[in-house]
Amino acid sequence: MRSDKMIPGLILVAIGAIFLLNNYNVIDFHWGNLLRLWPIFLIMGGVNLVFANNRSTWATVLKLSVVVAGFALLIFAHVDNNYFFPRYSWNHNGWHHNDRDNDGSDDNDDDDDDDNGRDNNSRGIVKVEGSSTYSQPYTPAATSAILNISGGGTSYTLKDTTTELFSAVTREFYNKFQFEHSMNGNVPVLGLHMKKKNGNNFNWDSDKSNSADIKLNTRPEWEMNVDAGATKLDFDLSKLKIKQLKISGGAASFDIKMGQPLTTTNIDVSTGVSEVNIKVPTNAAVRIESNSGLSSTDYDGFVKNGDGTYQTAGFSTAPNKMYIHMKGGVSDFKVTRY
Repeated sequence: MRSDKMIPGLILVAIGAIFLLNNYNVIDFHWGNLLRLWPIFLIMGGVNLVFANNRSTWATVLKLSVVVAGFALLIFAHVDNNYFFPRYSWNHNGWHHNDRDNDGSDDNDDDDDDDNGRDNNSRGIVKVEGSSTYSQPYTPAATSAILNISGGGTSYTLKDTTTELFSAVTREFYNKFQFEHSMNGNVPVLGLHMKKKNGNNFNWDSDKSNSADIKLNTRPEWEMNVDAGATKLDFDLSKLKIKQLKISGGAASFDIKMGQPLTTTNIDVSTGVSEVNIKVPTNAAVRIESNSGLSSTDYDGFVKNGDGTYQTAGFSTAPNKMYIHMKGGVSDFKVTRY
């Protein structure tokens, strides 16, 4: 077998094996590793190109060893983002190294910030950790509302409701959330955005990760747009009226529980390397269309149509319908009924 064909094939087999073993809980794959260890794929490709014309046994062994070692690191490494990669940032004094001692200083020393949030060398205010509470009052005229969320390196949770229109409690490390409110006619438009400061310091396996715990009012019909990179999203929307849900992300984990559809409820998910799990009510009329590329799909309980779409029995005659559109590169798409 030609090694120049074998190595790319082995990489595809390994990627598929990761998804399969993770789906059956044989391994616990940490998706955050893809974000931090992606240069491994450059090394694999570079070694394969350098020795592309070398058909000797030792060259083949070397290329295979690099692939095996790379995927072993991806699967089993528990990367501490703050310790594995040094961080540098710029202020008025020039480039400086962000320290790793979590003391509020960026100087690799053990001097904590003083009470005014300034370090002992007077290099300016450095925000290390904080939390904020945001809210927007509900008015009866708000029969519809729009929520826009953006920013990666964050864990977004929506598990409860509120008598206000919107409320959120955030936890921030190195970054800062910003809340915005405007009106589009009679429709409130809300925005919760993560503003990056000293880079992405998010680690799904760490206690020190940015997070936002969101609550929404049940009365309006909601349009929700989530635009994020490396994100962990856990939304229970079963008590809300969802007209439209759009989600886009990179190396992400999306867990979404939907309630009964309105006359028309649209869900659009676009991902890179992600795990997407959508739960829908057993008696809901649902149609699924996916452009999955190298992604795996699991639509248990749905009937496959001739055009490649999936739907529940009696979908065409149902008064209320849910349309799910999913697009991804190398992702794991799953829709289950509860």
